[in-house]
Amino acid sequence: MRNFLLSFLIVLAAFVAGRYLFPAEAESAASMIDIVARNPVSDRAAKPDRVPVEDVNYAYTPEEERTIRLFEEASPAVCFITTKAIRRSFWNYGEVESGSGSGFLWDKAGHVITNFHVINGANTSAIAVTLSNGKTYNASVVGFEKEKDLAVLKIDAPAFELQPIRVGSSQSIRVGQAVYAIGNPFGLDQTLTTGVVSALDREIRSQAGVPIKGAIQTDAAINPGNSGGPLLNSDGQLIGVNTSIYSPSGASAGIGFSIPVDVVRYVVDDVIRFGEVRRPVLGVDVRQYGRIKGLIVITVDPESSAAKAGVKGLSQGQRGGYILGDVVVGINGNEIRTTSDLYLELEKYQPGESVALNLMRGDRRVDVEIRLGSTVDG
Repeated sequence: MRNFLLSFLIVLAAFVAGRYLFPAEAESAASMIDIVARNPVSDRAAKPDRVPVEDVNYAYTPEEERTIRLFEEASPAVCFITTKAIRRSFWNYGEVESGSGSGFLWDKAGHVITNFHVINGANTSAIAVTLSNGKTYNASVVGFEKEKDLAVLKIDAPAFELQPIRVGSSQSIRVGQAVYAIGNPFGLDQTLTTGVVSALDREIRSQAGVPIKGAIQTDAAINPGNSGGPLLNSDGQLIGVNTSIYSPSGASAGIGFSIPVDVVRYVVDDVIRFGEVRRPVLGVDVRQYGRIKGLIVITVDPESSAAKAGVKGLSQGQRGGYILGDVVVGINGNEIRTTSDLYLELEKYQPGESVALNLMRGDRRVDVEIRLGSTVDG
């Protein structure tokens, strides 16, 4: 016991002497002991201090920053469209989901643009449009144009929720320029893909079986569900509406097609104003037949400019057979051989314009001037 007390007194004396002789070192040691006691070495190794997220400096390239900004500014205009159709069977009758696609806001009035094939076959009272904010509205069909695979819908949503897309022009598009597609492929909303313009002036077939000329070809990934979504330039402006892909598998193969925005503009303006596209017409019913080079005039609208100009249709002979009238072979000197040729040629003009209709009447070439009518007036 005496030895234990002696040892304790020696240690205590040494500690007191150390406090007076080496005060700084003692404080440092005490601080270190306290830190280690509160933060074990094993714990510090397992849980290193973290840098606050707001202090991290993410190094985006200038190109990445432009793409991010483009998406953030344009995506609020992109919509997700779902449709339902009536299904009948022996056991039941009702609505089932028939498809989905993309679209975009055209104006503050709530007009939404998409492809005709997105809503084709759907119950027109069961079309839903979901905005980027997640809110869903029932949509009505304002009108459509099968020949251009375009449709105009309308939703009743507050103006402050509607951010229309910025509309550009297709006149200055060049092969090689960057393009951006936003849509809802496979139902995955607000998806961005990028690429370039691969080719221009492609010809594709519409839902009505007539050609759409001047389509934009791009390698930006366009998959099922992207239909009706916007194709944008690097300034975030609409330059086309994504409408179809070329793919053996049905998924993107790097060949997608978009309807040029200049076509979209005139279709949408007419549909909103008239409920349909105001297309120019000749005032005659024509058909392709056999090896005849041109389009046979079957009938002539008696109220049309063509009738006033003396264009002749088929007539019936005394024995009951038909006598050939005029054959349309051109407009303003541009050759017409098929109904597709006629359709594409008429697209160059507006209702009310005058053109020279080139005809074959028997063995003679006859040119007559006519004033183009309108599908809406008719």
